[in-house]
Amino acid sequence: MNDLPGRLLRLLSLLQSRREWSGAELAERLGVTDRTIRRDVDRLRSLDYPVVGTTGTAGGYRLVSGRAMPPLVLSDDEAVAVAVGLAGAGSGGVTGMYDSSMSALAKLSQVLPPRLRPQVAAVGAASVVARADLPRVDPGRLAVLAACCRDLEIVAFGYESRHGEATSRRVEPHQLVALVGTWYLLAFDPDRDDWRSFRVDRISDVRPSRHRFVRREIPAADAATYLAESFAAATYKHSAVLHVELSEVAVREGFYGWWLPGTVVPTGPESCVLTLSADSAQLLIQYVAGVVALGADFTLEAPPETAALIRSVGARLAP
Repeated sequence: MNDLPGRLLRLLSLLQSRREWSGAELAERLGVTDRTIRRDVDRLRSLDYPVVGTTGTAGGYRLVSGRAMPPLVLSDDEAVAVAVGLAGAGSGGVTGMYDSSMSALAKLSQVLPPRLRPQVAAVGAASVVARADLPRVDPGRLAVLAACCRDLEIVAFGYESRHGEATSRRVEPHQLVALVGTWYLLAFDPDRDDWRSFRVDRISDVRPSRHRFVRREIPAADAATYLAESFAAATYKHSAVLHVELSEVAVREGFYGWWLPGTVVPTGPESCVLTLSADSAQLLIQYVAGVVALGADFTLEAPPETAALIRSVGARLAP
């Protein structure tokens, strides 16, 4: 009995960490009997934690959305503030914050009373950040996708491509990634038998399916690396090739660090070929300028119109 408060907190943490637990699993994790688990669940219920029993071969327990926030946790205003803050934490560029933020957001969303969800969405839509050009994302949508990633639950949604094409998707969500200020969902698409990335601001009508899947290994070191490499290898409307008298490592480190908007191939100890591609000529010029700013000798290959535009911008910058 002396360890009761600590055991209740550990039990609550387990219930928040995934969708459903069997009584036997909880008993094994906490080192107690099934009877003790039933008593502890009743104690949580008496404190207004919405723990429900589930049916099945062995039965189990699930923490669901309740009529009110559990006591001694957060006030309504604090809950809204925390949810909005967590939704934006991963895109702030703070190292090590992403995984913890998404995990906490999924836990909070699981017990967030329905009456608070419109407030969370409204605050997220009305918030203004320093980069006003960044796409805004509904924190509630992030929370649902984060929970599906955590619970290995297939999710369906509507999606609009960058060309404006509307499609319906049903995917195995792997991870949410904030890359260069934009949220992406990395998922495996069984219909296309391949990995796909989706901009979260283009996702709509998110529908968890209640069907589980077995997690697959992504073909990269991690989700962020996979996305960066995919974007770098993609070909867009405007392209340019630069032969740079600088090593591949120096280009990567001096340009955008771990993320490079193109492919780079070494041609010698102190030289490489860099292929850049972008949707707009203006963005391509920014990439080219980033390479030029490294101070190494280079030669440029580009379509006549693109090359002329780059030369005209360079002439305007000349003193």
